[in-house]
Amino acid sequence: MQKVTPFLMFQDGKAEEAMNFYTSLVEDSEITDIVRYGANDSGDEGTVMQATFTLKGQAFMCIDSNIKHQFTFTPSFSLYVTCDTEEELDHLYEKLDEGGQALMPVGNYGFSKKFGWLNDRFGVSWQLNLPK
Repeated sequence: MQKVTPFLMFQDGKAEEAMNFYTSLVEDSEITDIVRYGANDSGDEGTVMQATFTLKGQAFMCIDSNIKHQFTFTPSFSLYVTCDTEEELDHLYEKLDEGGQALMPVGNYGFSKKFGWLNDRFGVSWQLNLPK
């Protein structure tokens, strides 16, 4: 086995928008590769056939699905972010919450100094934690 990489499947051509959004929020992050559907491919021309990006060194893969599925992201799988400061956590939560859905608003739930859990506007679930 070479490695294990989280894989995000977007619908409605949102993969590139999501990658740009995520890499703009997290320092030391970048889109490393994008392969797009061409005119004669099975997906919508110009959308993401396969892409890779990193968030703080963690590699991710993603696609724009050319098949409409009856499912999407679920909070049972989330991106868990350990923040360094309250300001960092508050900023990330505010930006990710725009058009999203709060699952656990930012607060002290006893297991950390500050914690928040939400789904972003793309449906991806994030847990933001500031350790004690």
